[in-house]
Amino acid sequence: MSQDSSITLSVDAMGGDQGPAVVAAGVTKFLSSDPSAQVILHGQRQILEPLFSGSDVAARVEIVHADGVVTMTDKPSNVMRSGKSTSMWSAVDALRDRRAGACVSCGNTGALMAVSMIRLRKAEGVNRPAIACLWPSRNRQGFNVMLDVGADIRADQDDLLAYAMMGASYARNGLGLERPRIGLLNVGTEEHKGRAELKVASDMIGAAAGNGDFDYVGFVEGGDIPSDRVDVIVTDGFTGNVALKTGEGTATLISGLLREAFLSSTISKLAALLSRGAMGRLKSRIDPRQVNGGVFLGLGGIVVKSHGSADATGVAAALSLAARLARSDFSERLAHRIAGVSALHQDAPKEIKA
Repeated sequence: MSQDSSITLSVDAMGGDQGPAVVAAGVTKFLSSDPSAQVILHGQRQILEPLFSGSDVAARVEIVHADGVVTMTDKPSNVMRSGKSTSMWSAVDALRDRRAGACVSCGNTGALMAVSMIRLRKAEGVNRPAIACLWPSRNRQGFNVMLDVGADIRADQDDLLAYAMMGASYARNGLGLERPRIGLLNVGTEEHKGRAELKVASDMIGAAAGNGDFDYVGFVEGGDIPSDRVDVIVTDGFTGNVALKTGEGTATLISGLLREAFLSSTISKLAALLSRGAMGRLKSRIDPRQVNGGVFLGLGGIVVKSHGSADATGVAAALSLAARLARSDFSERLAHRIAGVSALHQDAPKEIKA
């Protein structure tokens, strides 16, 4: 669906490492690029109102006052007990009450998942929700989907099947892939490798592929995550989170080493100058800010978790992702797909094309 369709997003302004000024700058950047969007911004009014004073987008920003702030060090259990006055809780409630089509926060991941689960509830048929992220790849779309990357460290064969169904729906609606290719992350591609539940999950996902309208490529390895062999990588939250953090750390290391190498001598500085265009294109291609936003899948609403250290560009990217999913009726499509999991267990003949 195009940007011509009106959409309202609910945004936690107080979460994240950079403070509300960066979130406000991201909101401004997003609204400037999406004239049909509006934002409900949750946080301390005395801080937020001056940030939009005289802004061209101020008329499309509604500020809802919330005194409390969920910090990055707050335990989810504490937020559940005493967090009703926080901007995060208020932002999720706006989605729950249908005042917004999606919710975005840069805040504490564990707390956001806990609040979202209790206020939005899990979708029918979902045992464990998952967080899906976009990973730079060699595919035509430029990215692969990986889930779970940290919602829950456990996942049995039924959870992995549900992740495959949710990942296929996300790839269809978020990346425009008509028939996504699903891979199950393992220590090798051979059928005899991996834990027992992985082997069972592999059989279940393979059996679901026909009715689920996706292609199952079988087991994939870590090296396939950024490859063009697969569109969706399914794994448990512990493995996915380790892979995600390792990838981020490796990218930072390589970036730093390249910078050191280019500054090491006069000749290398000249080489850096001559290759500036190519390096700029590479940086743009793998810039994590452009795909910032992990999507919580398996809940009764669209929740996008922006990186805590995101700058204005990253916040705007997360908002754009949320708007795109909300405009595609992603929640309803995902619920339809998950509702078909039980039918797929029984080899039901109907197709699930959410």
